[in-house]
Amino acid sequence: MSLKTSTAILSLTAAALMMSACAQKKETPMSSSITKASFGKLADGAAVDIYTLKNAAGMEAAITTYGGRIVSLKTVGRDGKFADVVLGFDNLEGYLGDNPYFGALVGRYGNRIAKGHFKLDGKDYKLAVNNGVNSLHGGLKGFDKVLWTGREVPGGDPSLELTYVSKDGEEGYPGTLTQKVTYTLTAANELKIDYSATTDQDTVVNVTNHSYFNLAGQGQGDVLGHVVQLSAAKFTPVDAGLIPTGELKSVEGTPFDFRQPTAIGARINAADEQIKLGGGYDHNFVVDGTPGTLRPVARVTEPVSGRVLEVSTTEPGVQFYTGNFLDGTVKGKGGVAYAKRSGFCLETQHFPDSPNHPDFPTTTLKPGAEYKSTTLFKFSVQ
Repeated sequence: MSLKTSTAILSLTAAALMMSACAQKKETPMSSSITKASFGKLADGAAVDIYTLKNAAGMEAAITTYGGRIVSLKTVGRDGKFADVVLGFDNLEGYLGDNPYFGALVGRYGNRIAKGHFKLDGKDYKLAVNNGVNSLHGGLKGFDKVLWTGREVPGGDPSLELTYVSKDGEEGYPGTLTQKVTYTLTAANELKIDYSATTDQDTVVNVTNHSYFNLAGQGQGDVLGHVVQLSAAKFTPVDAGLIPTGELKSVEGTPFDFRQPTAIGARINAADEQIKLGGGYDHNFVVDGTPGTLRPVARVTEPVSGRVLEVSTTEPGVQFYTGNFLDGTVKGKGGVAYAKRSGFCLETQHFPDSPNHPDFPTTTLKPGAEYKSTTLFKFSVQ
């Protein structure tokens, strides 16, 4: 065999090996991961971290220890491209400023408590008032404005456990509450949120996540074209202060009937008293099925991108909010002004003002018992 022939064979062999290696590399699936980085410091010098969870499919969730906030959530569309589908800010400074709870954990009591007052075990409790005469999302400094302790949960899917100890009397609430929230990004493109809490004396608790979604991608206009289906035959009507009247009203024949897929914008400006009071949708829906069991809540599709969001929860209710109070004054990621209805929320929860409505599912937590709740956000493409 000539040197020239031998060299040619070696070159072909090397090329074949290189092609094989490239093919093997291409076929090797991406691995899941969780990483931690600095996200800045608070005024007192306390360090704030941001954890990024990734799964093998490329979906990514970034969560900061300040307020337990989902800073970004990147999911794939029909075109194969990823987009961030939650409203928020590029840096910590944005979250420290005035903003409508973007991506935050809200508590000790999510949603409203009438006149910042409730009675428990025969004793009156007065809460911090921050929404007219009412208390909203835990008060002046709720769970959205505190620093949580983060810990990577070893083994399994990428998982972040956040812990916060709310002291007795904080924002007016009784008892020292130890609250844990675990975010897990599964291989099935689900962001799972597990909540648990214990207390050393009787208290009330209702914790949820306040992410604003836009499945076209944050900053990509309004959400009026998103199509929503809710597993809810009833909702809780409200008064002028958005406090439930106590009635569980059928959605039949009202703009609140989302039992069949309906565009958000189809009836959002209807001549309906409840729509007018909320400025659109800002109401608690009674989730069908048995509270405490994980069951479907909502399915949302965005026709252009093809993204689909399916929500399941163990909670008895969900607050469907359509960003009615966004007005363009808040500038988010990339300097985009978030205009009215540029995001929607699906806050799984116990009903608003439950401590003042004995007929509502109870939010009382006693020593020796454990508050537990799970919500699942599953993303896909159609």
